[in-house]
Amino acid sequence: MLAYLRYLAGRLALWAMTIFVSITLVFFLPRLVPGDPMSAMFVKLSSVGGRLGSSELIDQYKHYFGLDRSLWVQYVSFLRELLRGNLGYSIASFPSEVGDLLRSAIPWTIGLLSVTTLLSWILGSVVGAVVGWRGAKSPFFQALVPVALVLYTTPYYILALILVFLFAFLLPIFPLSGAYTVGQQPAFTPKFALDVLRHSVLPALSIILVSLGWWFLSMRSLITGVRGEDYIVLAQAKGLSDQRIMWQYAFRNALLPQVTGLALSLGQVVGGALITEVIFAYPGVGWLIFNSIRGLDFPVIQGSVLVLILAVATVNLAIDLLYPLLDPRIRQTGKA
Repeated sequence: MLAYLRYLAGRLALWAMTIFVSITLVFFLPRLVPGDPMSAMFVKLSSVGGRLGSSELIDQYKHYFGLDRSLWVQYVSFLRELLRGNLGYSIASFPSEVGDLLRSAIPWTIGLLSVTTLLSWILGSVVGAVVGWRGAKSPFFQALVPVALVLYTTPYYILALILVFLFAFLLPIFPLSGAYTVGQQPAFTPKFALDVLRHSVLPALSIILVSLGWWFLSMRSLITGVRGEDYIVLAQAKGLSDQRIMWQYAFRNALLPQVTGLALSLGQVVGGALITEVIFAYPGVGWLIFNSIRGLDFPVIQGSVLVLILAVATVNLAIDLLYPLLDPRIRQTGKA
């Protein structure tokens, strides 16, 4: 019990350090990019109110957002407001609050990312286990390996562009972009749900296919590695069925490294999903960050990236805490 508590304390300390370092980097890095975040605002103001008085309004905006103060003062103020749960106002979409923009974008990203990640991980792990255990006896299973290898080595954005060309331009089966048809009002109706599902097919497919290739190859390799272990040989000597040995012995022991791989790859999966959102103009956090970077909207960049980092770090922490439930050896030693 004491060993597990030390293990838990170490994971919590690592989680807190990751969040703090991320907060610091997210604050300073956008401000090191050349350019003035008020330049885009100057164009908007001058187009609305003319050149007269625009410079005074820009100065007021800089003062309001604290951009006329030193970086250190801005950083301390940012930390203070962050502890209060205040992410500030958007510069480009003023007077919209960053929290409101995130609340409208996060559900789309969660819906897309959670479904695609879980689906690709489960399918890849199950099919990879079957191929790793019985693949040598089946030419069909062996043919899946090069296909998975091609999918795994294909970047998210390349596959997304290929899918757009094939199924949005060449064969206009699915919509080109967006989360639902322009002009429709979001509502809990079957018609709107089908429209959302139709728009999400191509973004989801690009994420699932790339991730599926890696989970397939990973589980196949793990199953192949445990086939010669002593406990497998002993189970075979006892006369247990081949199916029982595969699922209760080989698959269960190969599952922990697969869960570890899921934790380690979450950042890459999230990054790929954000790029996919940009390609398909999907109104999630990735699309929000892309537009914020174009306008150097510091508060929205900070808030969006921090939410993503917090989500990935927390999911990694949850997976770490699940390890002892999956492997009794961790419960005994308290080590991952």
